[in-house]
Parts: sequence; C-alpha cells; structure tokens
Amino acid sequence: MKTYQYILLTFAAFLTVGCGTTEQKEITELPSVPVKVAQVNASEAAGYIAASGKIEAGQNANLSTRMMGNITKIHVKVGDKVSKGQTLINISNADLIAQRAQVEASIIQAKSGLKNAETDFQRFKSLFEKGSASQKELDDMTTRFEVAKANVEAAEQMKKGVEAQFAYTNIKAPFSGVVVNSFIKEGMMANPGMPLIALEDAENYQVVASISESDISGITEDTKAKIYVKSIEQEFEGKIIELSPSAQNTGGQYMVKIAIKEADKALRSGMFVNVKFATNSTETEPSQIMIPTSALIQKGQLTGVYVVTDDKIAILRWLRLGRTYNDKVEVISGLGENERFILSHEGKLYNGAKVTF
Repeated sequence: MKTYQYILLTFAAFLTVGCGTTEQKEITELPSVPVKVAQVNASEAAGYIAASGKIEAGQNANLSTRMMGNITKIHVKVGDKVSKGQTLINISNADLIAQRAQVEASIIQAKSGLKNAETDFQRFKSLFEKGSASQKELDDMTTRFEVAKANVEAAEQMKKGVEAQFAYTNIKAPFSGVVVNSFIKEGMMANPGMPLIALEDAENYQVVASISESDISGITEDTKAKIYVKSIEQEFEGKIIELSPSAQNTGGQYMVKIAIKEADKALRSGMFVNVKFATNSTETEPSQIMIPTSALIQKGQLTGVYVVTDDKIAILRWLRLGRTYNDKVEVISGLGENERFILSHEGKLYNGAKVTF
C-alpha cells in the first residue's frame, strides 16, 4: 500500500513540475510587441494657456426694414457674394409713391402761399414807410410771411422723410460680404424689425474665446496666439484685438477676440477652435509636458500611458492630466522629461510586455 501511495505522489509531482515548465516556457517565448515610441523633450514643455472658442465674421448683420409691405423681388440667394451698396431685396412701395405725390403737391401749395405772403409783406412795408399803413397791419403781414416760410420748410422736410422711407423698400448691402441666410420668400409680407437676410464679411474672420478667471491675468493684448481648427486640421496665427475687462455678463468667463492672420478660404463662421496663448515662461516656472491623446490608455476612471524601460519593457504608468490643446494633453504628474512612451503598437500590449521599436 505504501509503495502504491509513493508511486502516486511521485507521478503527481512529475505532472506539477511538467506543467510549470510548460507555462514558464510559454511566457518566456512570447514574441515582442512592435511599438512606436516618442520621447518627452523640452520643446514639448513650453508654457501656454489653452482655451476653446468659435470663429465668427468680423462684420455680420441681419438686415431688416422699417416698412411694412410685400416682398416683390429677392436679388440674391444664400452663398452669393455681394458688394457694398448692392440692392438685395425690393419691397412694394406704392403707398410711399402716393405719399410723395401728396407731399410734392403740398410743397407747391406752400410755395404759392409764400409768394403771395411775401408780395403782401413788401407792399405793406412800403405803405408803412410812407405812413399809409399802421404798425399792426405791418406786423400781421410779417407774421403771415414768416408762417408761409415755415410751411414751405415743413413740406420740404416731410418730403425728405418720405424719400428716406424709400431706402427701406430697397434693401442694400451695408458692406461687402456673402449671404449666409435668408428668412423670406418673394410675396411674403415684411414687417418692421423682421430679419430678412443675413450677411457676413467672409474676408475678415475672428475668434471669440472664453478665458477662465485663473488664466486671464496671464494674457495681454500683446500675447501671441495660435488657433487650431480641428475640422480642417489647420493652424493659424492670431492677434488679440479685444480683451474684455469684465465677466459680469458671461458666466464668469472673460471674452477675448482674436483676429486671424491670413485666413484660409476653408474657414467658416461657427467653426469650433482651440486657442493656445503663449505665456512669458521663466526658469522658476514648472515645465508643462504634452503628449498625444492617442497614446493614452483608459481603464475606468484612470488614465495612463505605457512607458518603455531601458530593457524595452512596457510599463503602464497612471497619469494626472491637465488641459487639452488640439490632439495633445498636458501631463501634470506621472511622466518626466526624457522618458520614452508608446505612441502606438501592433498586437496586444500589456503591462510587462517585451517591445521592439
């Protein structure tokens, strides 16, 4: 019996040793994972303030009218380029034509009355000088003459008012630009203050960015700005043209307007952008390490990156991240300068894996 138990124990031990050897062999013989690596360097650590914003036209307007009337003609459509002073919309003006005719008749009548009043005034003035008319009669003629002149002036001013109303029946472009929206169709009734057409200056774009209270003190009108438009994957130089001194009506955010230098034709009003403001870094300020967001590893609420040791082993390092700019993110802690980290890999990558690059 003891011999039988000994044989069983010996056989079990053999199986245990054999399995352990096989597993160890599989681990040591796992192939290396091909990876692409990058190294954190000083050029990635320049100080900056990041913000998000949106592109808008330097000039924009929703054109409307003060007149009520039917829209008789629309000369442009969305996307058309227009010049300053170009007629865009015609609104019926039959009522104004009738008013102008009445006012012109009033002017003729007022001028006729003025002529008669002036003649009577001159006659009574001559008679008064000869002693043939009383002072009261001369005063009455003087008053009549002055009233006649005032009537002519009032009629002419009324004509100017009617003529001014004609401008609101022929809507013209206040500046050169492009039609970006139309709110009407021919035959519709236009009402005072009702938006008819939207116009933007497509040659001069600017960015409106929101800056937090903690960052606004680091920005001045001389601060250099770089604007990245993700939708077209292009970066532009910018110049700050307006820096709001108050966040009272903007939810605690300070508004900064940035003119875009050498704007591309691919830009469109309303595009979202990322803005990077260069700060005046000093030797006492901490470096800001930036890495591509594509290199990040997400596990639950933790975010990390694979670093590569001198022995070419991948080690997962958890990070504390800061602000994001374009396709890069700031690493506050967890990664030091000159360390190598994995950008991309082929095959399955895990903590402790052997890598080649």
